Amino acid sequence: MYTDRLLPHDPSAEEAIIGSLIIDPNAISKISNFLKPEDFYQAKLRSCFESCILLFDRGEPINQISLAHELSRLNIFEEMGGNQYLIHLVESVPTSVHVEHYGEIVHRASIMRKLISAASDIAEIGYESPANTDTAIRKAEELLYQVRQGRSTRDFVHIREVLDDHLEQTQSQDSEDELTTIPTGFSDIDKMLGNGLQRSDMIVVAARPSLGKSTLAFNIARHASENGAKVGIFSLEMSAEQIAVRMLSSDANVDSHRLRIGVYSEQEADRIIDAIGKLSQLQIYIDDTPIQGVVEIRSKARRLQSERGLDLLIIDYLQLMSSSTGRSDNRVQEMGDFSRSIKGIARDLQVPVIACSQLSRAPEQRQSHRPILSDLRESGSIEQDADIVAFIYREDVYSNREEWEKSNPTEPYPENIAEIIIAKHRNGPTGTVPLYFNRDVVKFDSLQYPNTNP
Repeated sequence: MYTDRLLPHDPSAEEAIIGSLIIDPNAISKISNFLKPEDFYQAKLRSCFESCILLFDRGEPINQISLAHELSRLNIFEEMGGNQYLIHLVESVPTSVHVEHYGEIVHRASIMRKLISAASDIAEIGYESPANTDTAIRKAEELLYQVRQGRSTRDFVHIREVLDDHLEQTQSQDSEDELTTIPTGFSDIDKMLGNGLQRSDMIVVAARPSLGKSTLAFNIARHASENGAKVGIFSLEMSAEQIAVRMLSSDANVDSHRLRIGVYSEQEADRIIDAIGKLSQLQIYIDDTPIQGVVEIRSKARRLQSERGLDLLIIDYLQLMSSSTGRSDNRVQEMGDFSRSIKGIARDLQVPVIACSQLSRAPEQRQSHRPILSDLRESGSIEQDADIVAFIYREDVYSNREEWEKSNPTEPYPENIAEIIIAKHRNGPTGTVPLYFNRDVVKFDSLQYPNTNP
């Protein structure tokens, strides 16, 4: 498609890099963190740089003699011009002082070539005319993302720069332009988490089925959006309509079952209309595609962030994600891959990601049914990758009033009381926050008595 035009490259900059390394072997440490052999357009210079990297890795000196020996070992020295060519490279650059600048020129040209290649591949996708346009668009987005990923590099930074960034963020806590933390709507949880959900954190909300993990996540989404956050929800289990009805039930304080079947009073109808008006103003975006994997989720989340903004991402739930390969021979390993990728999404997009997760049957087989980290179903590395792991536990699910009063005669029966157990908190305290679970309107509410430890 682009064969009639020469691909971007700078022969002088490429030669200057190799010449600089021969003059000053220490110069390699200035460019090796972002420049790779494949960034060189000319094959012989690519081989020279690769040989310099090999010498450096082995702790051997980089000079004209050692480089000639390494290239001879690879049987390419004479082919590329022998000693005369190395002399030419040394003479092409007066000093190694500007090696970083030369490196940036070569790296930039490499990115442009990758962009051209991606454009060509995207054109091929278009010419193939696949039946599923969403799949085609996701493939195209992934190709562009791979170019962007190749451009991103990290290096050592002085702690002063890190602290300056931290100070700048904390001083802008009250800014209305950008939320530095995302409020959950539950004051005790926010206090424990450091004023809300932190950006780049992966938060796992886990529970046995029907204990309210999705409800808690959607309640947090509702509260966050009310405070100006832009929320994206990937629902692999419920439809967008089911989620919307749940939120409407909570906001209008109307029984969710009666709301679904359309049986409610005139007063409730007025509240429903008001709630629809309020919810419609919130920036909550729902994707209810039932089968999708990390690539699709990452791609859609990036697009949402670039087009409409994104402050909080919710994935409901982890065990329903699919592998991009379609194989699940080792489910534990697959879940580990999912969790690492989700943590990567949180860091890449700089947003907190709430990932709902099921628990195994282990809590039901113990005398104490309170969950622990090892109960995470097909856990893999979920508990390792997560910054926060929160369990939902309700005693009234495991014991009735009669059994409770026999065992705890002085304590009231904890009907509809849910314990949010912060079992892991990478950057803060753990503990338990009690919430009231209103099952009729599918909603959690704060309680006013103090926190207890699990």
